[in-house]
Amino acid sequence: MKFYRVQPDTASGYTGSVDAVNKWCLPGVHPCPVCRAGGGTPWLAYPCVDLSSLPRDELKKLSDPWPVSREEFSRLKALIAPLAPPWALLEPGAQFGPCEGKGAGRFGPLFMQDAPTLFVQRAAFERLNAAGVRGLQGASVEVRFRGKAPPELLQLQLELHGLLHQACLPKEREPPCPACGASKQAWPRTVVLDAASLPGDRDVFRHRQGWATVIVSERFVEAVNDLELDGVTFEELEVREG
Repeated sequence: MKFYRVQPDTASGYTGSVDAVNKWCLPGVHPCPVCRAGGGTPWLAYPCVDLSSLPRDELKKLSDPWPVSREEFSRLKALIAPLAPPWALLEPGAQFGPCEGKGAGRFGPLFMQDAPTLFVQRAAFERLNAAGVRGLQGASVEVRFRGKAPPELLQLQLELHGLLHQACLPKEREPPCPACGASKQAWPRTVVLDAASLPGDRDVFRHRQGWATVIVSERFVEAVNDLELDGVTFEELEVREG
């Protein structure tokens, strides 16, 4: 089975853009006193996770990305954990709930505002499901569009799978910070996937170590080509055993 990285198709001629964020988020964290790592990343998005059952005062805190203490972050993370999928990574900056905001322009069947987030028009989503693509789960985007016929977009909620093969990692790596556990490992220029870590029952997912990397299987690419869908491009990634 071959695997591919998904990227926006900048030559497609589509003009669509979305200025939106998910309804709730885990805040960032204050810098670590030892390594100074802190803040957060919005690359982990769980649009199908509904936090509306939490108390109103907690939801207010989960609507502000401003960094908090690590103790407060751990407390908020514990509130969310029972509502999130068991495979989810609940990291600083992770987003939850429907994507809200505004949009404009002409969208392809598949759309990436930037590399980490994959949107699909509903008709394309249903056709991919009918074609047997596995792992598709999405939530409607609550975005106000300018125009007479706004598209109905779904933001995909992507599971986390896959590890980097040792072949693309530096031989000498700095150990994690003893205080917060943060790693300074840089994302390699050439990605090589560990074959044993890849799922056999998911055709679209997010890399477990590089959250900004959306990966699809050969089956997904074949379905997109057969259905004549566009809006993204696919770059084959090397996969190695052992």
